[in-house]
Amino acid sequence: MTNGTTALREFKMPDVGEGLTEAEILTWYVKPGDTVTDGQVVCEVETAKAAVELPIPFTGVVEALHFPAGATVDVGTAIIAVAVAGAAPAEAAPAPAAAAAPAAETEPERREVLVGYGPRTGSVQRRARRTNGAAPAAAPAAPVAAPAPVAAPAPVAPAAPVAPAVLVAEGERPLAKPPVRKLAKDLGIDLRTVRPTGPNGVVTREDVHAAATAAQTVVEPAAAPVTESVAEQAGLPVTPVAGAAGDVRVPVKGVRKATAQAMVASAFTAPHVTEFVQVDVTRTMKLVRKLKESGELGAGVRVSPLLLVAKALLTAIKRHPEINASWDEAAQEIVIRGAVNLGIAAATPRGLIVPNIKDAGAKTLSQLAVSLGELVETARQGKTSPADMSGGSVTITNVGVFGVDTGTPILNPGEAAILAFGAVRDLPWVHKGKVVPRQVTTLALSFDHRMVDGELGSKVLADVAAILEYPKRLITWG
Repeated sequence: MTNGTTALREFKMPDVGEGLTEAEILTWYVKPGDTVTDGQVVCEVETAKAAVELPIPFTGVVEALHFPAGATVDVGTAIIAVAVAGAAPAEAAPAPAAAAAPAAETEPERREVLVGYGPRTGSVQRRARRTNGAAPAAAPAAPVAAPAPVAAPAPVAPAAPVAPAVLVAEGERPLAKPPVRKLAKDLGIDLRTVRPTGPNGVVTREDVHAAATAAQTVVEPAAAPVTESVAEQAGLPVTPVAGAAGDVRVPVKGVRKATAQAMVASAFTAPHVTEFVQVDVTRTMKLVRKLKESGELGAGVRVSPLLLVAKALLTAIKRHPEINASWDEAAQEIVIRGAVNLGIAAATPRGLIVPNIKDAGAKTLSQLAVSLGELVETARQGKTSPADMSGGSVTITNVGVFGVDTGTPILNPGEAAILAFGAVRDLPWVHKGKVVPRQVTTLALSFDHRMVDGELGSKVLADVAAILEYPKRLITWG
């Protein structure tokens, strides 16, 4: 499409992380008619790993935004059209809601990739979808109006069975992406009964939701007004739940969805073992105060107990490097990592994320303090990049900031160990033969028993405890 020397170019959703297939558009920073320049950020998207700002790779005038904010878009789908002066004409992408007609595919143009190894090249062909030749299914019935107040809501007759035309032939699987299959399974929907509207007969999320809505057999009363909840205060989107006053539904997507899937996978694939130890950290707390007051780690550097816990764990790993490992399922091998990429679990409005400090074991205490401060601040601002959350080898979760004594942390996928640091409390403690008040905390170490046996896990946890009890060991053991 050209007009004189102007051509319409489409900017496609890039692969903003390794292996990701979709992203949700959070915010558009431009609108039709705006002029954009090469490298200008046009929108912010959220993937399963992080929120990322997308720069556009050419200069021109915005013609159209193909998707609104809040839409989830597959990688490789055009999201914005820009009229570019003096550019060669590019084939316009089909409208997002339209079904793609079968046509011969040309050589795909290069897809812009911000992070990772990039998408696979080459065309992909799907086999033709077979049906049994019956007539198309009737459209879903119009919503039934809520009945007048009675003792109990009147049941609605079940919708007519889906016409055979939307069923796949015997032995065939319906065409749908893995996330759509998971959604259908969670909602109890048989994909073979769902009428597809996607390109080439692919079942979409919207198709599954429509089938779930049509399958409801009871009209529920309207929901009562929902008061502001904790979720709303945190800025999360909420949906009232019909028939339950005050209940809300929080969509699980992006970071939260990825975290949920990762934790389930970790919990049921890695055999977890958790050990606990109580530690007198009075000397460590004194050292934290001294470092704060002296400023010897550098001006503006934040010093916290977590810093010394991190340094203690890194020192213990240096003494027992076998715990800095991962499991290679394909090769059935234990991979002992050369560098310690120390993950710090951080709670953010978008969910729990675990960015990591690359090669943390090689950093001095001052360098570690700076890296830790930057990591926490970036996470709070929601600007953590996918690269900062990949490649972790061991993690610390600081549950003590919430006043919690300890827990049984779940391993971050691909890692062999995670340390939970509990609240520091004044407790009666036997010190030099007398019961006196001391500052005490509880540490919990979870580890993958395929890679870490009880002896190794116990040695690492004991070393961390010993260093926190006598922090001078950071010098003698380091």
